[in-house]
Amino acid sequence: MNCSYLTTGRSGMTRIVVGAWRDDKSGPIQVVSGPLGKERVQYKAPAAERLDPEMNAFLDWFNGGEDIDLVLRAGLAHLWFVTIHPFDDGHGRIARAIADMMLARSEDSPQRFYSMSAQIRLDRKAYYDILERTQKAPDLDVTPWLDWFLQCLDRAIGGAEETLSNVLFKAEFWKQHEGETFNDRQRDMTNRLLDGFDGKLTSSKYATIEKWSPDTTLRDINDLLRRGILRREAAGGRSTSYLLRE
Repeated sequence: MNCSYLTTGRSGMTRIVVGAWRDDKSGPIQVVSGPLGKERVQYKAPAAERLDPEMNAFLDWFNGGEDIDLVLRAGLAHLWFVTIHPFDDGHGRIARAIADMMLARSEDSPQRFYSMSAQIRLDRKAYYDILERTQKAPDLDVTPWLDWFLQCLDRAIGGAEETLSNVLFKAEFWKQHEGETFNDRQRDMTNRLLDGFDGKLTSSKYATIEKWSPDTTLRDINDLLRRGILRREAAGGRSTSYLLRE
């Protein structure tokens, strides 16, 4: 997996070992943050000579039948792997893939409509904060980490449900209007509204986006109003805006 993610053998401008445990020839692995001259060490990984026993213990646990809920195992597996830090680079991507793999096992289904990996990337600042606090905790208490992981999972599922709801709404809309005539401009703008138009749709925005004259734009909009596809917002006036009629 490390080879798959790091095909060039480099991390930035630095040549790294790929497909094998790190050897620490350039010094111990440290996760460092902060501006140049004010760097601080967030985490120092175990020494290279400890990698074989550490990874053997991790893999035995990961593939074993220990009686722990698989969702919790996903969170623990992510934390454990990224804490061992066995490679020169690519740990975050691999740890996210490991968590997704365990979550897939927990569902026992070939289909999954959310991505924990994508949600962690969206929440990356909070992710690094909780990771640092957990790895530096003197009592090695993983409860705060698991609490954050489960909340992140909840956001991932919620986001997927919202996306799926929007997809189904869009499909139902076009099913209801099957056979009706939409010119290319109307179809494009209707799809933009169905996908979540940024801001309010006005005739001037319509004309700018579709690159047509104001007169043609008004004919398009009036046609959609007449057919009950659009409705005017209550404010009206010179900046009249339009919404899809639900």
